[in-house]
Amino acid sequence: MKRLITLSFLLFSIVVFSQRKFEGKATYMSKTSMDMSRFDKMPEQRKKQMMARFKNFLEKTYTLSFNKSESAFKENVKLDAPGTSGPSWGRSNGQGSIYKNLKDKKMIEDTEQFSKRFRIVEDMEIPQWEMTGETRQIGQYTCYKATMVKVDNTIDWGSIFSRRGRNNQKKDSTKVKEEKPAIKTQIVTAWYTPQIPVSAGPADYWGLPGLILEINAGRTTMLCTEIVINPENSIEIKEPSKGKEVSRDEFNTMMKKKSEELRENFQNRRGGRGGRGF
Repeated sequence: MKRLITLSFLLFSIVVFSQRKFEGKATYMSKTSMDMSRFDKMPEQRKKQMMARFKNFLEKTYTLSFNKSESAFKENVKLDAPGTSGPSWGRSNGQGSIYKNLKDKKMIEDTEQFSKRFRIVEDMEIPQWEMTGETRQIGQYTCYKATMVKVDNTIDWGSIFSRRGRNNQKKDSTKVKEEKPAIKTQIVTAWYTPQIPVSAGPADYWGLPGLILEINAGRTTMLCTEIVINPENSIEIKEPSKGKEVSRDEFNTMMKKKSEELRENFQNRRGGRGGRGF
């Protein structure tokens, strides 16, 4: 019964919103926790210093611009406070974005890593969300809960500097070529509102009958803190056109190779010698 009410409200909203221009902007706050257990032998003072340096990497704000068929998700860049810059590969230069086109079923991530810019192009496969019927209030919006299991292709950059990670790497080095890496998955929880009837959301999330206002995935939570519908100044959403075009698999392979080079360099403490280029 709840699902019927939700779908009926959505259909009514789509009819209403289709009669006029509909666009908006949503601001999201993202927080990621770090697994400090891998640094169990590190002095507490040094842990605090490290967390301060990584703060801007672990806590970010983004803006999602959207209309009926397109959206663009972009990080809001802020100046680093002294001593909190964090790793260079964790900072944004203000150019990156994730563009989604529902009509063409195409997603493009514009990103810069290790001073090289990429356009990661992939087809948008409909996410396998499971509706739970649970509801909660986020601000003035009634939200519904949906979950899915997703393959986790993210690289654990923190393991590069972990003593535990270095030990494991040495221990299992003879088995790396023989064994295939285990496929990592994570449970993703989304809260969406049919009151804003667009199939959009933060990062690469979409596919629900309403704007996604909150995402919980692994150690990361993204929460919408502000929404503006039909602002006075029209919103322009552009498809990324700069950077080397690659597939998601190609990009993940390059990043994995780069992370292994960083780990090796860190282990050998080579200092000024960086990894090889792309």
